[in-house]
Amino acid sequence: MTAHEALEKFLTWLTAERGASPRTIEAYRSDLALFLGFLTNHHADEPTLTTLGAVSLSDLRAWLAHEQTRALTPQHGKIPTTRDKAARTRARRVSALRSFYRFLARHLGTENPAPSLLTRPRAKVPLPRPLPKPEAAEAGEEIAALERDSMAQERDKALFLLLYGGGLRISEALNLNISDLDAALAAGFLRVTGKGGKERLVPLVSRVSDALRHWRRLHPSPAPDEPLFPGVRGGRLNPGVAQRAMREWRRSEGLPEHATPHALRHSFATHMMEGGADLRAIQELLGHASLSTTQRYTLADEARLMEVWQKAHPRAITGSKA
Repeated sequence: MTAHEALEKFLTWLTAERGASPRTIEAYRSDLALFLGFLTNHHADEPTLTTLGAVSLSDLRAWLAHEQTRALTPQHGKIPTTRDKAARTRARRVSALRSFYRFLARHLGTENPAPSLLTRPRAKVPLPRPLPKPEAAEAGEEIAALERDSMAQERDKALFLLLYGGGLRISEALNLNISDLDAALAAGFLRVTGKGGKERLVPLVSRVSDALRHWRRLHPSPAPDEPLFPGVRGGRLNPGVAQRAMREWRRSEGLPEHATPHALRHSFATHMMEGGADLRAIQELLGHASLSTTQRYTLADEARLMEVWQKAHPRAITGSKA
C-alpha cells in the first residue's frame, strides 16, 4: 500500500469514526500531504507503508524545520508568517503526525515510535477579543440597516442577534433549519450541533426569540427542512456573505478588524462572565469540550482589568509605592 492510500484511509477513519470537523480534516490532509511530499523528494520514490515505518526522528524534525523556515522566509508576493503562528502550525503538524501514526499502528500494522518522541512547541494562548457591550447588543440592528433588501434586513437582524444572544459559531447558525427554530420556539431552547457533531442546548432570550419568530413569518420558503438563513438563491447562506456584511458595518462604525461574526461569540462569553456567570455554565453554553478553552475568557478579563488599572490608577505610570 502506498503512503497516500494510507493517508486517505486515515482521513476517512477520522471523519467516520472520530467525527472530526471538515476544518480538521482539511488541515490534516494539507499537513500530511506536505510530509509525504517531503518523503518523496527525500527518497526519490513514492513512499509506502514500509517507508513510513522506517522514518526516523531526525527525518521528522528535518521536515518540521523545513516547513517552519519556509513559512518564516519572505517570498515574492507572500507575507511571511509570525513566529507565534508558525509555532501553532508546527504544534498542529505534530498532532497530525502522532494521530496518523497511531492509526497506522492500530489499523495497518505499521509501527513507528518516532512521532511520539516529538515535542510540541508552546505557543501563546490567543486571548478572545470581544466587542464592547453597546456595539455587540446593537450589531444585529445596525448590520441589517445596511442591507438594501427588506428580506435580507430581517434575516441579518435575526442572524446576528442569535450569534451574540446565543454564543453560536457562524457555521452552527447557518446549519440550522426551519424545524430547528420551530422546536426551539416551542421549548425555549435551541438545539445546536457543534464541532465533532456534539449537541448542546442554548436558551433563547426574548429579544432573540422575537427576532427569530418575526423572521420565521417573513421567510421566503418556510418548509421544515429549509435553511433557516437562506441566501438570495434559496440555498443555505454562505458564511462569506455574513462576514462581508459585518465587515461593511465595522468599517462604517470605525471598529477594529477583529469585529467579526466570531467576535460576537467571544462577546457573549465575556459579557456573561462579567455578569457573574459560572465558568462551567459558559463552557456548556459554548459547547467547549475542555474547560481550559473556556478559561481563556478569564485571562482576557484579567488583561482588560489590568489595562483599566494602568489607565486610571494614579500610581500605575510611576510605579511608586503607596
